[in-house]
Parts: sequence; structure tokens; C-alpha cells
Amino acid sequence: MKALVLDAPGPPSNLYLTDLPVPEPGFGEVRVRVEAVGLNPVDYKLAAIGYPTWEFPFILGLDVAGVIDSLGENVSGWKVGDKVFYHGNVSKPGGYAEFSVVNAKALSHVPEDVSFEEAAALPCAGFTAYYALYRKLHIQKGETILIHGGAGGVGGFALQLASQAGLTVFTTCQQRNFDYTRSLGAHHPIDYTHEDVHERIFELTQNRGLDAILDTISSDNATADLRLLAFGGGIACVVGLPDFSRIKPFQKAVSIHEIALGSVYLSGDRKAVEDLGIMGNELIQMVANKKINPLLNEVIKLDNVPTALERLSKRHVRGKIVARIPD
Repeated sequence: MKALVLDAPGPPSNLYLTDLPVPEPGFGEVRVRVEAVGLNPVDYKLAAIGYPTWEFPFILGLDVAGVIDSLGENVSGWKVGDKVFYHGNVSKPGGYAEFSVVNAKALSHVPEDVSFEEAAALPCAGFTAYYALYRKLHIQKGETILIHGGAGGVGGFALQLASQAGLTVFTTCQQRNFDYTRSLGAHHPIDYTHEDVHERIFELTQNRGLDAILDTISSDNATADLRLLAFGGGIACVVGLPDFSRIKPFQKAVSIHEIALGSVYLSGDRKAVEDLGIMGNELIQMVANKKINPLLNEVIKLDNVPTALERLSKRHVRGKIVARIPD
């Protein structure tokens, strides 16, 4: 099979196309004929440092959409020919190839009126946003939330979910993305390059602060944002946790959550793996019902993935880039 591989940890420019044997599904696994694969920041970050269990040449690509090609032993509820998508395991070969193998419990159906490219745009960013808002922050109608990086993948999905749930939504982005983030549900975009974000939020909330924050920036940013939380508020951190020494115990009763979908498979928790499939089915149905924009911004060929990952690493790509595997 054709595959885009890495021979050793390094930059995306080290990726190259080659031929590899078609993988066989193991116990509880299925093999998927890959139709489309989503690009994510985690791809170039993992490429740079590698992973202890990787065997080279290694195939990246966590967000896969395609058709089940073969069933391993002890797989039920699925059949050859089913259209599926999923968020893959960071420790195993991924979807930058014509075929990929995955735990059957993590699969979600692709409805007939949703394309493979749209489905492949969802998992990493969409699941992260969904998990943060509904599994951790437990958002409720009438609350206020700050979503950092509203023009990006995680931020863009979170804006839509929070707005549909009836929250007042604040987001950080550059001014050129104000209209875009408003189209996704932001009520108050704030230009972090020219405005004091904290000052602006306290002004708009009459000094109350926020019920929830989704931080996609850094540990330092999450630490600074602690002062924005109202009593009983919560922050979900995608990149780094805040400095806990900055929290005065039993003063504001805040809750702090870390989001680590990449560790789901490594945890060995069957229920957590199954939840990936559940979240996928719920999100893809929102796409099918036109309630959620899959944020598909660009479709490329497999051999264009290295340069696209380089662009993604500069952190100014709007929406999602997806590679179509068949030429």
C-alpha cells in the first residue's frame, strides 16, 4: 500500500511516500480503506519527538474516514463495507496511508449525506471541544464562556457547540477573524494582539468574570486566566495545566480539567475508548443535520501533507485541512 512515513523523529519535511505491506486487523480490530485523513497540530508535534512504542518507518495521521475492509476476531456490530470515521491511537500507525487498523470500539458511522472529507475533519478538534464542554465543563444555558483561538479547529467547534447550547460566548482571535468567529457563534470576539483580554472581559461581564474557559494556548495562559473565573467556574486545558500555587483554596471553588484524548487508548479503559465512538456519532449527526459546520477549509493530496503540516505549525490556519487519499 502507498503510505506517507517518517524514518526517525524530525520535521514534517522528512515525511516521504513509500510502499508498505497492508496491515492485518488483530483481536477486536477492523481494517479501514482510508478515503480521507485530517491534519492536526499533534501530527507535527509527535513527528518532532517520536513515541517510545513506534517502529520505523512510522505512519502518522490520527483522524481517519473510510470504509471497513476487513474484520478481526471478536468484532461485532460492524461489517465490511460500512462507512466509518475515528480518532486513532498515537502509539500505533495512523491514517496517512491507503489502509489503517483501529479498535472497533472507537468507530463512528458516516451518514450517507456526509462526505469522507467532512468526517475526517471532525475527530481530534471536534472531539476535544465536545469532551471539554460536555464531559468536563458541563456547560449550561445562560452561562458565559471564553474560548481561546476561535478561528482554529478546537476553538471553531467549541464556538458552535457553546452557542447552540445557549451560552454567551467570548473568544480570542485577530481582528481579521472577527466576522468568521461570529459566523460560528461568538458574541464577543476580542483581538488579543491589540486589546487587554482580561480588562475587556471584566468590562463586558460587569466584573463578574466567567463561568467557563477553554484554554488552547499554554500553561502560562491558563494560569493568568484563573483570575477571570467567577465563583464556581471551571477551566478546561488542552495544552497545559495552570500553576496550582496561584489558587487560593476554598475561595472561588473553581474546577480545573485537563483534556487528553491522546491518552484514551493508553489508559486501557474500554469505556473511554467506546466514548470516542459515542462522541463521533453525536457530532456527525449534528453535521448531517446542518447544525455544525465541519470547518473543512482545504482538501489536499497525500503528497502535499508535509508542506500543509508546515503551514499548520505556524498556527494561523483557519479551519481544517484534510488529505484525500485516493488520487
